[in-house]
Amino acid sequence: MTMPWGGILRRRPAPVWLAAATLIAACAVFAAGHAATEVTELLRIRLGGDVRETRLVIELSGAARASVLPEAAGQGSRLVLLLPGVRTVGVATGAGRGLVKTWTLDHAQGGARLQIDLATEAIVRRRFLLPPADGVDTYRYVVDVAPAPGAVLTAAAMPAASAPQLRPRFAPPRDAGPAKRVVVIDAGHGGRDSGAQGAHGFEKDINLAAALSLAGQLERSGRYRVVLTRRTDVYIPLESRVRIAQRAGADLFISLHSDSGPQADLKGVSVYTLSDKASQRAQRFVSREDWFMQTSLGGDQGVRNILFDLTQRSTRNRSAVFAQGLLTRIDGRAPLLRRSHRDAGFMVLLAPDVPAVLLEMGFVSNPDDEARLRDPASRNRLMQGVSAAIDDHFSESLKLASR
Repeated sequence: MTMPWGGILRRRPAPVWLAAATLIAACAVFAAGHAATEVTELLRIRLGGDVRETRLVIELSGAARASVLPEAAGQGSRLVLLLPGVRTVGVATGAGRGLVKTWTLDHAQGGARLQIDLATEAIVRRRFLLPPADGVDTYRYVVDVAPAPGAVLTAAAMPAASAPQLRPRFAPPRDAGPAKRVVVIDAGHGGRDSGAQGAHGFEKDINLAAALSLAGQLERSGRYRVVLTRRTDVYIPLESRVRIAQRAGADLFISLHSDSGPQADLKGVSVYTLSDKASQRAQRFVSREDWFMQTSLGGDQGVRNILFDLTQRSTRNRSAVFAQGLLTRIDGRAPLLRRSHRDAGFMVLLAPDVPAVLLEMGFVSNPDDEARLRDPASRNRLMQGVSAAIDDHFSESLKLASR
């Protein structure tokens, strides 16, 4: 390698543009060759959950897209997941868990094909791709499967590990529509907990009025099942608010608050999502109460840790995405705080499986903000922005899931 380069150096130097063009061409050839050798491989399949919802985690060496095809399979049901361009070696089968009886992995249609035999008629409730993060060096395609409306679960149809869990601790809500997203609205404070005090009253009353306004708008749309943590001036412990969202099977949790500051000129809307530093606090809270682990992850400690980690990461990401969309919709309807997206470890944000935000609608310590929040027309206009953000969020989720 040294002699040719030495020969070039002894000749007249090539023009700079020619040397640059040669280097760019060489880099392009190398990049193309390198990219051609990169193939996404399916590394591992893991399952967790129970008969109310079962999660499949597909570990991949790179990013991938997928499509789900429902197929009849005897008295139960089968889901076929296709991952184009994903390579798998040979045929593999595995035992089931929860709603999954067995699964088979092979190669078909230019990619990996995962055939999932289910214990009853079921639907794909959600699916998404998680990129590598925080020490996890693989991509993970996550699929959550839930019983279809009216599906009958019998011990004979269940995998052995799932049979003892046929009596769910939390019964499904009676008024849940099969196609409706569940939105839980939390009016902050209440009862003996009055919250911040403005010149004309307490925060708790503003929060409740805003929650009722938002609930009415969502219910009138017919697209959502709305759950309120409180409809009157009552005290609800913070941990109970989180449990309400969990029991309802919430797809989104919004806690409405009104801020207070040391300076009267401080005003504007801000939104909080769970901070990275609070993640360990969330795990301690869940482990202490044991309500999430007991009802969602079964008895295997390894599966618990894996699913908790995956669920929490995904939930934080989805919460952050919704928060940004929420601020976009609110902008123009109310002033925004200079740093409008913040993170914190508030108790109501700790549910590891429910995307959640805490919306500070303004400062009751500021005369302009308090007047805006106490005016029904202005308050309803703000909630229209929140409602639009919710529509955007679930419309985008539907688009991603259909790819």
